[in-house]
Amino acid sequence: MKVLVIGASGLVGGQCFRLFSAQPGFRVAGSYFSFPLAGLSCIDTLRAHALFRWADENFVPDLILQCGALTHVDYCESHPEESFQKTVVAHRHVLEFSRQCGAKVVLFSSDYVFDGRSGPYVETDPVNPLSVYGKHKRLTEEETLAHSSRHLVLRITNVYGREVRGKNFVARILDQIQKASHIHLRLPVDQYSTPVDAADVAAATLMLVRAGQAGLFHIAGTDFMNRVELALTVLRTLNYERYTLEALPTQALGQAAPRPLLGGLIAQAFKNLFPEFAFGTVRTFVEGWKKSE
Repeated sequence: MKVLVIGASGLVGGQCFRLFSAQPGFRVAGSYFSFPLAGLSCIDTLRAHALFRWADENFVPDLILQCGALTHVDYCESHPEESFQKTVVAHRHVLEFSRQCGAKVVLFSSDYVFDGRSGPYVETDPVNPLSVYGKHKRLTEEETLAHSSRHLVLRITNVYGREVRGKNFVARILDQIQKASHIHLRLPVDQYSTPVDAADVAAATLMLVRAGQAGLFHIAGTDFMNRVELALTVLRTLNYERYTLEALPTQALGQAAPRPLLGGLIAQAFKNLFPEFAFGTVRTFVEGWKKSE
């Protein structure tokens, strides 16, 4: 199987690129948009023909993992047109490319398609995005599922794990701990979610692809916690005491984009198919990080 991972220099894309590349019988290529990494191709999905030119020089994929989008939620809120271009229009180009080459698409979406009044959510719960980012992610979901009955939409949220840039929340705290820095955190006490390890996201994606699944799935860890609890889990697992923490209501933080406060996901459909799959926890990830350092 020939696989193209779009956004392979990011957290989820990087984990997918590594896992799929390790599978026998898979030929995998990865792309980046703004953050280059060795071994990846630059593909500007904002240009309609960029994917076709890349395919002419490389290979026509059977599977496209669409991990690329503009994910800075507050930036999207104040730059709605840029968000639309980099999330919706770019994905439309991917869908058109997939149609012409006959490839299956896996789109990664978010719990920001919900309003956060009654989470965590299962796949059948009604959506009601509050933010520009959430509305654009919902639009890409709808267009993906309408485009082909073969495609997959995987909702994920609060993803953590190992990545080159260490941008995710857990990785940033671990980096500061490694440097023995004093950590000062101002975090919302009322934003709840279900953190998930990017390595588990990649593993679940591979299982769904191999099983020939299509449609909508939630991929989520079993932790359900707010941002304060998430930070404290990392700090206390490592017995790190050089920190100060302010636990604040969301409105006190002045964030530009509205958040789904009681958010998060339940991987109900996935667990029905794969009841033996055990998602990791934040604590087990941090313990594994400590052993590897």
